[in-house]
Amino acid sequence: MARLADYFLVVSYDLDKRVEGEGQGRILQRFPEKDWEDSPFPQGIELFCQPSGWQLVPERQPASFFVAVLTDINSERHYCACFTFWEGLDRSQLQKAEASEADEADEAPAVVQSAQVFSPKSLVLVSRLDYTEVFRNCLGLIYTVHVDGLSAPLETVIGNLLTCVIPIAGGSQINESPVCSLEKVPQVLACDWLLACLQPGQEEREESLRTITLGAGDRQVIQTPIDDSLPVSGSSVAQLFRQLGIVNVLYLFCAALTEHKILFLSSSYQRLTDACRGLLAIMFPLKYSFTYIPILPGKLLEVLSTPTPFIIGVNSFFRSETQELLDVIIADLDGGTVTIPECVHISLLPEPLLQQTQTVLSMVLDPELEVADHAFPPPSTQPSALKIQDKEIRGVFLWLFARLFQGYRWCLHIIRIHPEPVIRFHKAAFLGQRALSEDDFLMKVLDGMAFAAFVSERGPPYRATDLFDDLVANQVERIRQEEACPHKVMNHIKELAEQLFKNENPYPAVAMHKVQRPSENGQTSAQKQSQFPMLDDVAVQLFIDHAAAKLKTAPPVVKAELKAMVPSGPPLGDIVDRNGSVMANSARRLEVVRNCITYIFENKMLEAKKLMPAVLRALKGRAARICLTQELNQHVLQNRAVLDDQQFDYIVRMMNCTLQDCSHMDEHGIAAALLPLVTAFCRKLGAGITQFAYSCVQEHMVWTTMQFWESMFYSDVQNHIRALYLETEDGEPQTNSEQQDGSATGREISALELASEQNRLWPTLSKEMQAERVQKEESTVFSQAIHYANRMSYLLLPLDTSKNRLLRSSGLGDVESVSNSYVTNSIAGSMAESYDTESGFEDAESSDVANSVVRFINRFVDKVCNESGVTNEHLKALHTMIPDIVQMHIETLDAVHRESKRLPPIQKPKLLRPTLLPGEELVMDAMRVHLIPDGREEATGLMGGPPLLPAEGAIFLTTYRLIFRGTPTDPLVGEQVVTRSFPIASLTKEKRISVTIPMDQFVQEGLQLRSCTFQLIKIAFDEEVASDLAEVFRKHMHKLRYPQHVHGTFAFTVGQSGKLVVEHKTKDKNQSLKTLSKNLVKTAKRTIGRQYVTRKKYSPPTWENRSSFQSELDEDEISVSEEVDQSSLTLSSTIRSSDRQTMSNVVERACCRDYQRLGLGTLSNSLTRSKNEPFRISTVNRMYTVCRSYPGLLIVPQSIPDTTIQRICRCYRQNRFPVVCWRNSRTKAVLLRSAGLHAKGVVGFFKSPNAPSAVPSQADSTSLEQEKYLQAIISSMPSYSESSGRNTLSGFTSTHMSTSGKWGSIRGSGRLSAYNPDVGTRLAGKESPQLNGGPSEALFLRQQKAYLYIIGDKAQLKGGKQDSFQQWEVVPIEVCDVRQVKNSFKKLMKACVPSSGTSDPNMSFLRCLEDSEWMALLHRVLQVSVLVVELLDTGSSVMVSLEDGWDVTTQVVSLVQLLSDPYYRTFDGFRLLVEKEWLSFGHRFSHRGAQTLGSQSSGFTPVFLQFLDCVHQIHLQFPMEFEFSQYYLKFLAYHYVSNRFRTFLLDSDYERIELGVLYEEKGERKSPQVCKSVWDYIDRLNKKTPIFYNYMFAPEDEEVLRPYTFISNLKVWDFYTEETLSEGPSYDWELRGRQERVAEETAEKPDSSGPKSQRHVVWPCYDSLSKVVPDAITKLLQDLQSLEAELGQTSEKWKDTWDKIKTTQRTETKLESKPSFSSSLLMSSNLSHQRRSQGVYLQESSVGSSINLALECEASATSTPVAGRPSTSTLYSQFQSTESENRSFEGILFKKGALLKPWKPRWFVLDKTKHQLRYYETRQDKECKGVIELADVESVIPGTPAMGAPKNIEDKAFFDLKTTKRVYNFCAQDSLNAQLWMDSVQSCLSDA
Repeated sequence: MARLADYFLVVSYDLDKRVEGEGQGRILQRFPEKDWEDSPFPQGIELFCQPSGWQLVPERQPASFFVAVLTDINSERHYCACFTFWEGLDRSQLQKAEASEADEADEAPAVVQSAQVFSPKSLVLVSRLDYTEVFRNCLGLIYTVHVDGLSAPLETVIGNLLTCVIPIAGGSQINESPVCSLEKVPQVLACDWLLACLQPGQEEREESLRTITLGAGDRQVIQTPIDDSLPVSGSSVAQLFRQLGIVNVLYLFCAALTEHKILFLSSSYQRLTDACRGLLAIMFPLKYSFTYIPILPGKLLEVLSTPTPFIIGVNSFFRSETQELLDVIIADLDGGTVTIPECVHISLLPEPLLQQTQTVLSMVLDPELEVADHAFPPPSTQPSALKIQDKEIRGVFLWLFARLFQGYRWCLHIIRIHPEPVIRFHKAAFLGQRALSEDDFLMKVLDGMAFAAFVSERGPPYRATDLFDDLVANQVERIRQEEACPHKVMNHIKELAEQLFKNENPYPAVAMHKVQRPSENGQTSAQKQSQFPMLDDVAVQLFIDHAAAKLKTAPPVVKAELKAMVPSGPPLGDIVDRNGSVMANSARRLEVVRNCITYIFENKMLEAKKLMPAVLRALKGRAARICLTQELNQHVLQNRAVLDDQQFDYIVRMMNCTLQDCSHMDEHGIAAALLPLVTAFCRKLGAGITQFAYSCVQEHMVWTTMQFWESMFYSDVQNHIRALYLETEDGEPQTNSEQQDGSATGREISALELASEQNRLWPTLSKEMQAERVQKEESTVFSQAIHYANRMSYLLLPLDTSKNRLLRSSGLGDVESVSNSYVTNSIAGSMAESYDTESGFEDAESSDVANSVVRFINRFVDKVCNESGVTNEHLKALHTMIPDIVQMHIETLDAVHRESKRLPPIQKPKLLRPTLLPGEELVMDAMRVHLIPDGREEATGLMGGPPLLPAEGAIFLTTYRLIFRGTPTDPLVGEQVVTRSFPIASLTKEKRISVTIPMDQFVQEGLQLRSCTFQLIKIAFDEEVASDLAEVFRKHMHKLRYPQHVHGTFAFTVGQSGKLVVEHKTKDKNQSLKTLSKNLVKTAKRTIGRQYVTRKKYSPPTWENRSSFQSELDEDEISVSEEVDQSSLTLSSTIRSSDRQTMSNVVERACCRDYQRLGLGTLSNSLTRSKNEPFRISTVNRMYTVCRSYPGLLIVPQSIPDTTIQRICRCYRQNRFPVVCWRNSRTKAVLLRSAGLHAKGVVGFFKSPNAPSAVPSQADSTSLEQEKYLQAIISSMPSYSESSGRNTLSGFTSTHMSTSGKWGSIRGSGRLSAYNPDVGTRLAGKESPQLNGGPSEALFLRQQKAYLYIIGDKAQLKGGKQDSFQQWEVVPIEVCDVRQVKNSFKKLMKACVPSSGTSDPNMSFLRCLEDSEWMALLHRVLQVSVLVVELLDTGSSVMVSLEDGWDVTTQVVSLVQLLSDPYYRTFDGFRLLVEKEWLSFGHRFSHRGAQTLGSQSSGFTPVFLQFLDCVHQIHLQFPMEFEFSQYYLKFLAYHYVSNRFRTFLLDSDYERIELGVLYEEKGERKSPQVCKSVWDYIDRLNKKTPIFYNYMFAPEDEEVLRPYTFISNLKVWDFYTEETLSEGPSYDWELRGRQERVAEETAEKPDSSGPKSQRHVVWPCYDSLSKVVPDAITKLLQDLQSLEAELGQTSEKWKDTWDKIKTTQRTETKLESKPSFSSSLLMSSNLSHQRRSQGVYLQESSVGSSINLALECEASATSTPVAGRPSTSTLYSQFQSTESENRSFEGILFKKGALLKPWKPRWFVLDKTKHQLRYYETRQDKECKGVIELADVESVIPGTPAMGAPKNIEDKAFFDLKTTKRVYNFCAQDSLNAQLWMDSVQSCLSDA
């Protein structure tokens, strides 16, 4: 029984304590005065009566009622029902208050000024029961008695109220006499319990029905719930869903369960309380245990910043204060929104639960949704009444929890039964069996406090049960069968709802509420209403005392508690196996595991070895792992199984493999099952020394996880306690094996059932018996604790305690290897200092290990013993025992360790030596390692094919490469040899990792080495490799990777002793020489122009191995002559005799050969002859004084003297002023390159030259010189000299000039708004350059083509105003920064060669490729290049002036030349291009490639690789234009980083001369086998083999290539992704030959095995395809050579053979094509485009080749029609044959050009198939002039005639086509025609 109300208070406004208009409340009266013993009076109630603050108001407000909830210190909830009404204040009281206030504040509050003021007064009931309606009625009644002046005295009513006693739940069945006798208070109806005698005999009804009256003629029924463990919700849950909606409430529900902070806002207090109550109700059976304040007063708002979770309600009035809460989820009940802050992540229910819950909820709340689409909807599908709906929703949540927690009782460990049951929940097992170990939501819920309370409340096996227990035990089967069918679920939920409703409303029919409300006049007569009177304490107290006395004498109420055993429901195991995903053909796998174990124990080792790899793969599956533990169990006799060495080895390997995939939680209980086994299997090492399996399986995370040991301990304790009681009952213990079988049949008594039985009997036992049982249990737990201390020391102490293996945490510093880190912080934390510092004292180390293990075990023991109630004496004993246990164990381990070292080593595969290049030497000999698979799956066998990795072998470090050679560990592929290598110079990242080798028992130290040749070597050192050796290896590698100076690179050291490299013996000498030469250069720079300096280049013989040391000195002497007037000097007189030789070398350099080819100038004896030529070769930089990074000879305009150049160069970064590098032979336009301008030079550059200034400043004069320079370039162009006198602006006004915009940004938005078609045709030879992936914005240039376009960096060109009179124009573009290239390349490497496999869809290859943005960078470079090609082709010159002029500039300039000039697409040309643009013009190869120690920090930036990739993209699109093959590009890409050749070393010609590298190639070579230049090497190879040659090479004359540059047209270069494990990279060609020779020798041994198959298996990523499956022509050439060799002829060079075949082929086709010349012409012109874009591939058949060659021979005939045609047109022109069939409607339309352009007639074709409108010059024209995509068209509307329209055409013939980009104006021949066009276009649009 419980009191209905504990306290009654009257609280009023406190006039004495007003501060600044802020009132306070005070308690006027309180009954009873004394606190009840069982529930103390809660403090601070006056704050809660007026949560928004106590205030006076000018007019009376209606009375209000709400219930606030206070929680006391014992977390009991008190419900405070507040009834508030307003009373008028009389003047006198106010005057007093005002007077006192005037002293304090300057101005009286405004409220007081009104005629009458009202203050609030509250009547408050405090109760521990939550009966909102009853409280509302009772307080309302008291108010009514006061207002209407009813006859009943208030004291009586309140006295009765405070003495009401009601049953808590389903109360007693006695008929009580009235508490208060009638004689005492005659006029009261007495507070008797009127029994509801509705149907006598139904006694159970009486339990929950109470009628009470307060003695004022009222009567009300209180229905107490049948079962008080179920929450009572009224209709609050349904209300909550109505206010917020399903998804929002689910968010709140999950947030509350996962312990987030939730804040409700509403302007109604009662709604806040209801919402909070509703949220708690749906959380049942979990109870909310954090801060819970449904109504928070404004004064206490700071509570909201508490760090703990909460559910709080606040009036919307305070909304603004809640805005700055960062981690609070705010639910606005009035607005129906839930706001989740960004930093809060709510874990939602696991799917499919979430989906199903939402479905069922919407069926409850919105039943019409289901039938909304029915043609004949049922007549009424109204949702149930609110009260019922409320219970239905709660039913859904009950059903949800039953599914979430199903089978939870099977994961409870009972560790003590007496005196109190102690129960623990095995979280890992629960998650594992549910297959939800990854689920965030469930993990958080199980870790939460609510669940802990759930376990302690519902864990005990013997207690009263409720609806949830029944549901989770008996209905699981039903729930599972119905979950897929929402209607069945719905029925189940309706049943649950019915039970819930019945619980709350046991008699729905009874409603005997008779409570008076205040009459109308009572409320209106407010003016003369009296104050609420002071009550008589004595009278009320009398009532209370009476009742108390009465209760004392009354017999005690005995509520029979129905305790019973709690049913457990079906075990979890079956649940998952039925619907969990079972691994494919798992039965077969289990069979393999069983067989292998049988073989091991029968000593059939060979059989076992064959099965081993399959077993290790199978052990990835859970079933196989469980099977392994069961099988091994059968081989253990009396807790021991002694094995021989090999058996032991295999068993340990299997155990390790099994444990490797266990998570630290061990959710499948596999580590738990192995734990007894690792202490059972052992091998004898020597006399009395046994090694157990545990010493070899320690390296797993599981063993260092506290939770694992706890759950293991508890489950063992449970088994022992169970055995203890089974024994006492049966008298004999059950044997172990019986238990094993028993669990399968299900007849086994579970520990919980036993416990329940024991709890039932407990009260009946005698005291002695009870004490004995408690003592037995306690000692059981204690003995287990000792046992576990031993077990833990076994698994935590490493075999070699000096090694400190367990504690070498790999997980702290290294993110990538988290999966391999085997130390959780529990141990690691204490040891953090000792990881990195290798202390030299072994004993110190080992004691450290011992200490940390002792600490770990101590913490474990403390925790479990406290939880399971072990006595303090026992605990102390344990603490003293543990160090001894550990010490003893360390001693036994030492002996084992000593002996285990003496074991004969396991047979390891022989180490294979790699073949080395001539001159390559080993720096460190073989170190045995394992090559671990990385993220590339081909080699691991996952994608089919053999598992080549992991492989066992050795790593070699040579002066040139890092090489791994070994054999796969999988015995089935054991004969293959795996090779992985890369040049040491290409190493980009090295990091230490720790690796678990699946076949081995230990975590190994390893290295992960990444190379920019797209190779990754991930190795783990074998145990035999000492760790200091590995360190030496790393140091050597670093020295080789970053030598002090370029001289340390392999290209220089080749042929010298390898040791010299590492030690650098000659270092001091080098240094002095270096400084000498540096100083010389410095002085030269200082003194030039003043006097002669003679500089001697001194090069020591050690570097170059020159024969004559002396002659070199004479040769290399360079002098600088004084500046003399250039014109008067001839070249020969400028250069002194001693320089002649050097100069002749310079002339032979690539640049000069190319300049002469292009006719840009010659070096002749007299310069006068070439005066008429526009350009000259300047020697101004011959001493590299003007620009250090430019070549010695430069092309500059004829008219510019050298003195000007020296001044101009200062405006440019790095002094790289504009020089000519190529000239178009047809249009004579030139291509210039320079660096960007210095920031200060930009503005001067754009200043108008006409600005009058009295004295030209320095800046002005330079800018004038610059302009002169540019003008000189422009005047060199023939097109300019023809139209001289350009300053008249040819009729255009300057206003027009200023309106025309600049070039758009190339990355621009793609608008064509102000597009000027004529500029387009002028620019690109066709209307829209977009089609080409060219510039995408309006190319709205000035009306006349500029003679010179300057491509500049957008960021650089800010602030410059273009002058309309200049003849050049600046095109700002965005270029990629070097940093971008570097980062992009890093990501590209990670995408192509990932370091570890991943199943994350966000990490797939294509996603990573996209993230790297590599393709976007290529697109940008190609796009700019194509743009420049277009400009040059239309006759404008272009100056590329970006960044420092040596990265992007070089890329663009080289690509432009490659695209424009076929010569550069040959071997010689390409070499020349690279030598000229990349080497001579100073691309910083050493710096960008981080080749030396100095440039290490700048990192690797593959600018040249990017260029090669662009060439590769062009090659793919135009396969017939290049003489060299794709392999040639890969070869260069590999060797430009390999440092094998000197070609790509150093940053400029100047540096190469300084080191004497530049001209050495001419000197005689000491060692002919060592090529110093990559070009020589390629030439030699090319003579031997056609590997670099492209058989499809069939160039067109003067063909300019315009590739597509969209990202969709670019392909990933296979150089990045392919690998050949059989031989390593194929770019060191000598190695290839040697390996083949070795292979042939081995193959020639007689083979008696019978006939050999001709078939050869080709493996991906292992075999070299080009070698195994060569292309037809190579194969034929090879066959030819071998035949010649057989016949004894001298074999002809392949090139000669090929050329012969081609010429004969040509003549044949010529003869054939004579008769039908026209037809062949037609064929070739039709094919010509297709050839360009796709290339007709050579088949072996004669037809294919004849077509191809025919095209070549006809080139002369067809060149005329083809010449004017740009080679790329729309994407569709490959389908030329079908073009005509797709024409849905065609005809002539006039189209309006851009500004001031005439209307032009064009042939338009409407094409439905491609959904576009194309137009051509004429009907016959095949080449489309432009395309309007219909997808972009918004509307077709009749237009109006515009200016310049064709004459004599009616107005209706005009119409406009509006696209998203612009408006096209058209004009048809007549109105009829126009209508037809409009209709056709319209129909096309509507069809789409």
